[in-house]
This record gives sequence, structure tokens and C-alpha cells, in this order.
Amino acid sequence: MANEQDGKSGAFSGFGADWKPSNLTADEARRATDWVEARIDKRAMLTSKERKEDVRDAMWQLEKEGQIKVHRIGDHNDPIMAKTLYGWDKKIPTNNLWHHKSCGQCGNIPGYPSSVLWLMNKMELNYLDETDQTSCTAWNYHGSGIGNVVSLAAVFLRNYHQAYVSAKAQGLPEGTYYPLIHCGTSFGNYKEMRHFLIHSAELREEVTKILGKLGRLVDGKLLIPEELVHYSEWLHVMRHRLKNYQEIDVSNLRTTVHPACHVYKMVPEDVIYDETVMEGNRVAVTTGLLQTLGTQVIDYSTWYDCCGFGFRHIIGEREFTRSFAIDRKIKVAVEEAKSDVMIGHDTGCITTLDKNQWIGRAVDKVYELPVMADCQFAALALGAHPYKLAQLHWHASPFENLLEKMGIDWEKKKAEFEAYLEEVKQGKIETLYDPKRAITSGPGYVKPKALAGADK
Repeated sequence: MANEQDGKSGAFSGFGADWKPSNLTADEARRATDWVEARIDKRAMLTSKERKEDVRDAMWQLEKEGQIKVHRIGDHNDPIMAKTLYGWDKKIPTNNLWHHKSCGQCGNIPGYPSSVLWLMNKMELNYLDETDQTSCTAWNYHGSGIGNVVSLAAVFLRNYHQAYVSAKAQGLPEGTYYPLIHCGTSFGNYKEMRHFLIHSAELREEVTKILGKLGRLVDGKLLIPEELVHYSEWLHVMRHRLKNYQEIDVSNLRTTVHPACHVYKMVPEDVIYDETVMEGNRVAVTTGLLQTLGTQVIDYSTWYDCCGFGFRHIIGEREFTRSFAIDRKIKVAVEEAKSDVMIGHDTGCITTLDKNQWIGRAVDKVYELPVMADCQFAALALGAHPYKLAQLHWHASPFENLLEKMGIDWEKKKAEFEAYLEEVKQGKIETLYDPKRAITSGPGYVKPKALAGADK
């Protein structure tokens, strides 16, 4: 049998030779765990770390020098200001948004993006959900280490350039639509890439060459976004408006929040904190929404812990991911917080906490807890269909008891959904969004009549 303690095989083989067993004593291991479990809140970060720079200051200087162009959030985007960790202002666009979709959501949790679009339809907001976009490729980078900063930065700016020019297909000015990022991984990755681009002339030069060949420059310059905005931030600033559409009383629900590492731990100075949410000591997104909708948000000891996904963990040490998700998150939320549902805001987290619960049965660890995204929960509270719209049947964790506690007859809704599927089989298809608007160029694109007439 191979020696599992040599750092090159066995339990450590999935992570390369630089991964070594720690060989901690029991006391050392306990102290290390105590450090992980320690409360680290906003005020601790403010007082124990030097104030970081606001990368936007350097961005504005580069634009002033003519080196880049900044895609600004305009009045037509109906922005709402929010406060970040250090009290800086962050401008959150709420209208005329370009949906930067998530590969994991569309493939594993389709009720996630459909809920975001449904909420926008409910409030009669304008947006563009087009097909001309790509994955951010950060999954590959974090999961395998194969990716590199040049490729990641180029993909980032390629997608943002497409968002900038997309409105031209409708005869509207460039920059009409502003990107709203659905995935926490893309959110964290893009924030890091913007930081690297602004501080590295060499990286800007490399990416400029690539995007120049693709025709993705604006006046020969790289296009950098004024703000990088996650959909959970949009939900946060819109939460009081969403409350006006609420149909379901959720005040009897005990909810727990899982904050995504890529949303609030990466480039933390950019993350929204609100003095009205947990006294400003926790990231405000999701928790603020749940409080506004009226749920009982219950704190728990492993709130700060990762879900266990970790990219490389799910690939190389899957049982670590599964045990971490169950023992450190689900078990604690069930036993300690008596949670009715766990709410998150990132693709990988929702997938990990939801899909891995089944494995606990193999070792008599049955901790069943519904897990869903904040947008799905908000949609349910506003009256969305749990199967047709929120698509909870794609989830592995049981949700029927939760629906009953919300006063939703899931058996009736399931029957309605099954009847709807029969209609779909007959070709009676409904869409949240006009599919013709999704294609703005290339094969299949049909130019609007107004534009077609202008070319004659």
C-alpha cells in the first residue's frame, strides 16, 4: 500500500507535492480550530488591518491619462448607493441590466436564474438576457490551476465589452445595459482581474493585444467597469421594493444564511455592509433581504465557514467536501439553529449544500435541510410557482415541509406543474423573456424592423 503520509500519494495526491501532512499535536489542532471558529466581523477588520486602497482611484487616474475607458453606471440604470466595508460608496444599478449568466446555475439550478428574471419582470424592469457571452473560466482556474491571469482578464473584459455594445442591436447607445453577475465565482474572479489590470501595465498590454484581435476595444482602449455588481447586491438594494409585492407570510420561518467565500471574502473592501443588518458586523446581502421579507434570521457558530466546495476539494477530495458540508454547515444549522431553510447566494455553495445531503444517509448522518438561493426564496415569497418558476424539483434536499410551513400546497402545485409539462410536450411553451431579444448578432439574429428600415 502506498504511503499516505509522504505528501505525494494517498490523501494528498490530488493537490501536488506542495501539500504536506501538518502532523499537528492534538493541542495544536485544537488551537488551529479555535482560530478558524473565532468571530471575525466588520469591526475587527476595520481595527486590525491597515486601510486598503480603493482601486477605483487608480482606475479613474488611468482613464484621465487616456490609457483605459471606464463603463459608467448612468442615470438610466437607476442606481442606488450602498456602503461597503470601509464605508465607501458603491453604486448599484437597478435597471437596464445585462445578465451575466452562470454556467453552474443554468446547468444545475435552473430555478436560480429564472427567479432573478421573474423578479425583474414582476417589477417591470428592463434588461437584456442575450446569448453572446461566455463562462468566466474561473472554475478551471480555481479547480485545476491550468488557467492564467492573462486568459482570465481577457475573458472578463471580452464579456464586459459585449455588454457595453449589446444595445446597438436595438438601436440604443453603447453602454445602455450594465452587467449584473449571477455567479459568485465570476464576481470574485472579475474583481481580482480588475485589480490586476489596473495595477499591471504589462497585463494591460497583453490583454490589449488579444482583445484588439477580437475587435473588443473601445477607441483602441480596454473597457473597465466602474463597478462589479453581484445579483445579491441588486436584491439587497431592491429589497424594500420587493417587499411591496410579497404575498406569502414568512415570519414563522427560521432561516440561516450561508455567505459565499467568493462573494464576501475575495476583495472584501468591495462588499456591502449595512448598519441595519446585524449591526453592520456581517455582509449585508441575503441577510438584509430575509429580514425585510420578515423571516427570523438565526445566527450559528459556523456562519463564516466555507460550504466545503473549495473547487479543488470537490475534484480531488470529494469526501472532504461532503463531510465538511454536512458536519460544519448542515448539521450545525439543523441542531444548533433549528433552521427551516438555509439560504445562499452562490452557485457552488447551493449545489454543495443541497446535493451532498444524500451521502449522509450512508453513515447515519441524516440532516435534511432545504437549501436554495435568496432569489428563489424571494420569488416564492412573492408568489412564484415552486415548480414551474423556482424549480425546486431540481434540488436534492427535501423542500415539501418548508412549502407547507409557508402555506403553499405543494401537492396541488406539483399537479399543476405536471399538467403544464403535458402542454409543453404539445408545443405550448411559455418564456420569461422574448427569445428573439436574446440573440443580438450572428446566425439567427433578426434585426428589429426600425433598424432594418434605417439601412435602406
